[in-house]
Amino acid sequence: MLNYIWLGLVLAAVLLAGATGQMPRLTDAAFAACQKAVIETAFPLIGFMALWLGIMRLAEKSGLVAVLARALRPIMVRLFPDVPPSHPAMGSMMMNMAANMLGLNNAATPLGLRAMQDLEKLNPRPGLATNAMCTFLAINTSSIQLIPATVVGILVAAKATAPTAIIGTAFVATVCSTIAGITAVKFLERLPAYQLPPAIDPQPAPAAADAPTEIDPPHHPLPLWARLILVAFFIFMGYAAWHIVEHSLFSSTTGADGTRHAARIPGKSPVIAAIEAISTLAIPFLLSFFPLYAALRRVPVYEEFVEGAKEGFQVAIRIIPFLIAILVAVGMFREVGGIQMIANALGPALHATGFPVELLPLVLMRPLSGGGTIGLFRDLVSQVGPDSLIAHMGATIMGSTETTFYVIAVYFGSVAVRRTRHAVPAGLIADLAGVIASIVVCRAFFI
Repeated sequence: MLNYIWLGLVLAAVLLAGATGQMPRLTDAAFAACQKAVIETAFPLIGFMALWLGIMRLAEKSGLVAVLARALRPIMVRLFPDVPPSHPAMGSMMMNMAANMLGLNNAATPLGLRAMQDLEKLNPRPGLATNAMCTFLAINTSSIQLIPATVVGILVAAKATAPTAIIGTAFVATVCSTIAGITAVKFLERLPAYQLPPAIDPQPAPAAADAPTEIDPPHHPLPLWARLILVAFFIFMGYAAWHIVEHSLFSSTTGADGTRHAARIPGKSPVIAAIEAISTLAIPFLLSFFPLYAALRRVPVYEEFVEGAKEGFQVAIRIIPFLIAILVAVGMFREVGGIQMIANALGPALHATGFPVELLPLVLMRPLSGGGTIGLFRDLVSQVGPDSLIAHMGATIMGSTETTFYVIAVYFGSVAVRRTRHAVPAGLIADLAGVIASIVVCRAFFI
């Protein structure tokens, strides 16, 4: 399906450019997209990949991934029946999902790429997506988020009265999109058009020499002194979290006598403040807890971190051709007005169904480009106001959907999978469910 979508975007862009006299603009857009794919996307990803793959290796060597895998094994086994419960892919996928839930995009992408590499080791059909890969992509393109930080930041900058009000609606909508994505991917994999052909090699592809074939077995219990160190660490992190919550809920004022008092900030929910504190501390916690725990397990943390980080450069370079392919096609189609043309054509019909026409360009852009969607959302907020129903709907859509084609290009590109099977339709179904749920929930909540 991705072959036809990619070809359609390129041909439609060229035809539109020829019909409207925008060929020079089309050429500039293609070259600019190439530059963006390499310089702005792939190269910055090298650093993030190296950091998080190094941290992930420490988590594996210390046994943390095994603990997490055992805790969530009943759910993961049902979602991924083709993946052995003790395989490292289970731990990688769970770490990726946790990062997505907390809105840690810089951590989620490297961890997701690591999960795809682990899944590829079980793939007897190189170049063809497995059922587990498609399910993992569907979950990623519809992943549950606790805090859509980027959207809240835009509303804050626009001076919205309650910028965090969309957190609840986005959570409900993204739950709906996740359920729809999982249901769609499990249904589509059974259709004859998407069924897997006989395997070339019935045995899984061999793993790399230095990669474990299963999650490291659990270690012996930590000694008392090590547990006391961990307790002290958690107490410190709890204090830091409370300090952030306190700063979020109270403001310091100076009285007439010169003494300072703490005044409660009106309209600020303690629950929202707690979630914000968790998101703020999540990265520092992961970057310090994993190495600390590994060191207490007598893992040579520096050596193992460097060993894991080596993979970052190779993965980032490997995805460049796939990024160029999808970003060039999307950039050309967007630059010559293809998105706006579709919006104009569908506008009257959607208006008759009660769908806000102002949201259509954002909805059409969302699966194609994250940066383009953010730009459209900023323009939408400036036109209709940050406290309007339309702005709340747009923010909820942003928090409950994903840039499906970018995610598929990056994740499948990291393992050289070209035949994506039902991953694209499942991701688009999840996006559609997120859009519909966003509009329904916002109408019920904000009116």
